[in-house]
Amino acid sequence: MEATGRTALYICCSVLFILTEVNSELIHIPSLVHHGIEGEPLRLPVETRFPLDKVEIQGTWSHTRPSGTRVTLVTFTKEATITDMMYRSHLHFSEPNISLEILELNQEDEGDYHLNLNIEFHNKTGLVIKEERTVHVTVDVPVSRPVIGKSPSYAVVEDKSNVTWTCSVKEGTKVVFQWLRDDIPLGPSDRYHFSQDKSTLFISPVRKEDKGSYQCVASNPVSQGQYSGTMELNVYYGPYNLEVNSGQGLRTGEVFTINPGELVFFECRADSNPPTSYVWISKSHNATQVITEGPRLEVRSYKLAQAEEYLCRAFNNVTEKQDEAQFTLVVASLGPGKEKHTQDRSSVLPLAAITVCSLFIISCMLMFFIRRTCHPKRVLMSIYNRPLTEQKRPHRSGHEDATEDFGIYEFVSIPGKMESAQASCRSLAHLESVQDMHTTIYDVIGHVPETSSQSFLE
Repeated sequence: MEATGRTALYICCSVLFILTEVNSELIHIPSLVHHGIEGEPLRLPVETRFPLDKVEIQGTWSHTRPSGTRVTLVTFTKEATITDMMYRSHLHFSEPNISLEILELNQEDEGDYHLNLNIEFHNKTGLVIKEERTVHVTVDVPVSRPVIGKSPSYAVVEDKSNVTWTCSVKEGTKVVFQWLRDDIPLGPSDRYHFSQDKSTLFISPVRKEDKGSYQCVASNPVSQGQYSGTMELNVYYGPYNLEVNSGQGLRTGEVFTINPGELVFFECRADSNPPTSYVWISKSHNATQVITEGPRLEVRSYKLAQAEEYLCRAFNNVTEKQDEAQFTLVVASLGPGKEKHTQDRSSVLPLAAITVCSLFIISCMLMFFIRRTCHPKRVLMSIYNRPLTEQKRPHRSGHEDATEDFGIYEFVSIPGKMESAQASCRSLAHLESVQDMHTTIYDVIGHVPETSSQSFLE
């Protein structure tokens, strides 16, 4: 019983080892898809990773066409090979690596090639390992250089015309086309429509952005991209983006200001194909007058009033579209250095606002400083503005008799701060102390009424 168990375990392990080894190492096909070129040979390689002298093999190669028809091409063993008589001159079977070679490809060789292989190891008699592989083969003709065409062949008008582009090749199978405009790939859109193989491009309607150099690229599995020549698409459009410019005067929006007596030139330009025709019109007193034709206008300011309106009109004779640009010309003295400056009002207003605010803040600070520092001066001025009788009596003694006001008065000014502008009255008895403080005697007033002096002497 023990010997039987060991034998069974050994057989199971051997089978698992053989199956694992065969699945991962015994058969290998580098590529399962091959793109062949018509008229050239194609080899379907198979790598065997086991010693042929230790195994018995039996296998077949068969071919299934795209129509579904299946034919056995080769039947082989290690000792013999049988090739279908219909394919003896067309196939070559390689031993010992079981590879199949097609000598000269044609369109009938397309399809799937199946390899069925049975393997039996000599030391494992009765154990047959079956392997299958399928290789897909395509047969193509290399692509020749493509040629493009355009209908109509002449220039077209935007929003009114359609254009059909075609790309064709003389040789090539399974060709894929790609369209380029100015070297940029084009894809489907609301105005761009392609055929199924993209050999045709239909543009409807044509617009300005469709103008440029067109080119197509053709390719297939056995050919890299083949580029056609370029062809221009000319589109009539416009006028667009009409502008009036001048290198003189001061421009603010649609207003040009020039100095009196100045000669000014204006240029009118628009994006248009073909180039537009220009007409200059003067508008005054609700009446219009054609001045000149062409993109350039010359204006002499001394022939103008203070302000006059002008209009530039651009017209495309092919597209029958037009555009207008209107401006006002004002004659005023700009001062030196301003004749040729063009400024934008939007950039000047913020700077002016900042300047006004700064001046207002500085003015408020100055007023506050003057108010605080000039208070003593206002007191002094109020004293000087009093009546003459009050100025001679700066301190009221409370006595009604004028004799008590008799004495010598002085006006003293002490240099220094603003407080030095204050006036003070002192008696002559304090003159020495005042002089020590660097005072100055401005006036001495003696007033002795007759009646009072007599009373005083008595």
